[in-house]
Amino acid sequence: MKTVTVDKLKFRRSLSIIEQVTLKNLLFKWIIPSKPMNEYDPHLLEYTEEVFAKMEISTETNWLILNSICFRYITLTEDNQIVIGFFKCRPRIKSYDFVFE
Repeated sequence: MKTVTVDKLKFRRSLSIIEQVTLKNLLFKWIIPSKPMNEYDPHLLEYTEEVFAKMEISTETNWLILNSICFRYITLTEDNQIVIGFFKCRPRIKSYDFVFE
């Protein structure tokens, strides 16, 4: 396997249906095996080609993977390397309603 710095990555412009299904299967079966694949919403990931081709979660959804890590997308490079995008998300702040009399 060759090592490439992030500035040298060349992402695919499109993914075939087979590649999309394979990436979903990989993600649900090996990367995030917290529950069986058939229990996930089939529309949880959507295919987009904005900037580069990827299977991504909607921006309104935070899919918490670990304590404070949220999943963003999974894709392939031109060299068939799998890239998974995560970001650090903050736990929701509890809100309290105060009534002053």
